[in-house]
Order: sequence, then C-alpha cells, then structure tokens
Amino acid sequence: MMARFAVEYVYTADTDKRDEIRPAHRAFLSGLQEKGHLLASGPWANGTGALLVFEFEDEDALKTALEHDPFADADLISRVRINEWTPVLGSWVAG
Repeated sequence: MMARFAVEYVYTADTDKRDEIRPAHRAFLSGLQEKGHLLASGPWANGTGALLVFEFEDEDALKTALEHDPFADADLISRVRINEWTPVLGSWVAG
C-alpha cells in the first residue's frame, strides 16, 4: 500500500540560481510523475517555497528520491517539511 505525503519546500533567497536550475528541477519532478509518485506540485504565489504531494511506499523512499532533486543538489532549499497525509474528501479519494 502506498502512503501519501505532503512536502513543503522553503526556498533560499537565491532566485537567480533557482531560475537557472528550475528546468532541471521540473524535469526531475516530471520523472517522478511518470513513475506515479508525484500527484501535484507547485510554488507558493509569493515565491518563497512550494507544496508537493507524493505517493511512496514509505517516508524513507520519499526522502531518498528527494535527495536527487536538482534544487537540493544546488542548495536552493533551506527547509523541507514532510507530513504523511490522509485525504478524506476530494477527487483523489477513492469512492
């Protein structure tokens, strides 16, 4: 059984470097989406971070995957908060 996780990234202030690395970051996330792990992702409107929703076997597998995010490799994430999430209502919840 797969678990769902809400992940919050808090970005560093280096917006120029983030703009430079963003295409690689999005390609990385697209790969996770193709594998069925990434359900949704997107930045906060104010640009300070992002919310990502994943399905993984467990938190360790998620953390291992996130270690390869180009934003992480470039030290553009100052904090990562991971919470296992149990959706109750919505389009992601099976009937």
